[in-house]
Amino acid sequence: MAKVFSKKQTEAYASPRRMAELGRHVTETLNAHPRVQWLESPLVQLYVHQNFLSNADCDLLIDMIDSNSQPSTLYKGSEREGYRTSYSCNVDPADPDIQRIDKAICDLMGLPQSHSEILQGQRYQPGQQFKDHHDYFHQSESYWQYEGPHGGQRSWTAMAYLNEPEKGGATAFPQLKYEVEPRRGMLLIWNNMKPDGTPNIDTLHAGSPVEQGTKYIITKWFRLNKWREA
Repeated sequence: MAKVFSKKQTEAYASPRRMAELGRHVTETLNAHPRVQWLESPLVQLYVHQNFLSNADCDLLIDMIDSNSQPSTLYKGSEREGYRTSYSCNVDPADPDIQRIDKAICDLMGLPQSHSEILQGQRYQPGQQFKDHHDYFHQSESYWQYEGPHGGQRSWTAMAYLNEPEKGGATAFPQLKYEVEPRRGMLLIWNNMKPDGTPNIDTLHAGSPVEQGTKYIITKWFRLNKWREA
C-alpha cells in the first residue's frame, strides 16, 4: 500500500502557492529574454528558443546517447505495453560539456541547478514513440511516495531537439491541437502547472512515432525543491 503523506508533507512537496510563485518567476525571466518566443496558447505556458544548442553540442549529445542508451522505462505500477518504446540515458553530470549545457538551460530559465534533474537523452527510431502523458507527478500513483521527498512536484520541462528526422517525431499536444516539429538546436519549454500552481492537465503531450530516420532529444525536468536521485 502506498504511503499517505500528512497535510504538512503534501504542502512541502507540492505547494500550489510556491508552485505559482516559481511559475511567475520563470515566466518573467523568459518573457524578458530577447531570443525566447512565447507560443501563444491560452491553455499552457509554452516557449521556444531557436538555435539554443550549437551544431557541435547537438553532435556531442547524440554521440553520448548512442553510447549509453537503454530501453526507456516507465514508473513502476504505471507500465503499459508499447507505451514508451524509445531508448534513454542519463548523461554524465560530471562531464564539463554537460555541466556547461546544463547551466545554460538553468540560467535561461532563472532556476537553480540544484532544483533540476539530470539531463536525460532520448533516441527514437522508426516506429518508436512515447504516447500521451504528463511530465508532472500524479500524486495518487505509488511512485509519488518516492518522488515527493526527493524534490517534490515537477514544475517546468525543457526539451531540446538535437536533429531533424526525415519524417515524423513531432511533439504533439492533443489538448492544444498543436504539434512542434523537431528543429535542430531548438529548446522547447513549458510549465507543467497552471498559473495557480496546480497541475495543468492540458500539458498532455506525446512523442509521435518517427516514420523515417532517427530523432534525438534531451530533456530536463525541474522540481519544486532541491532534487536528489531516489
